[in-house]
Amino acid sequence: MRRVKHRDGVALCVLSSALLLAGELTTSSLGLIYANYLEPEIGNPPFFALRTVLAVLAFTTAFGAILVLAGGWYFLLGRVSRGRFLVGFGVGFTSLTILSKVAYAVLVSGTPLAFFLPLATTLTGLGILVGTVAHTVMAQYALLLKKHARNAVRRWRRARRAGRPRVEDPDLRSPT
Repeated sequence: MRRVKHRDGVALCVLSSALLLAGELTTSSLGLIYANYLEPEIGNPPFFALRTVLAVLAFTTAFGAILVLAGGWYFLLGRVSRGRFLVGFGVGFTSLTILSKVAYAVLVSGTPLAFFLPLATTLTGLGILVGTVAHTVMAQYALLLKKHARNAVRRWRRARRAGRPRVEDPDLRSPT
């Protein structure tokens, strides 16, 4: 039976994805999105398709939830770097983005609560925060895996060097 690695990261990804999907269901106003952004372009099919893709990316968190779940799947498989990329992309935050938004909120309103309050009071915001925690937790695993991989490569190189026959040995030379 295969042992599941990175259980905490996987659990946080599943929780984040569930919160993002629940937030999508509570704030879904698809009729308004269709009326405002898609209906004016119904006569031009290529532009309508482009606007549809843009509306899905801009107004729904379902796309992010799917990416966070895919990132959790990669955590489960042990591919931490690919999983972190997908979780970061799905949540839409990196450390620099969060720092930038907190700095902006402090400059404009004088307190970071202007940024964190909406995140902490909605299901979508909680999903984003949990996804950010999963992304951060998996950073520690990524560093650990890099260290283990580097040590394994070093051991392999040492074993390979030690196992090679010396060319100077006259018995091992090929007859020419």
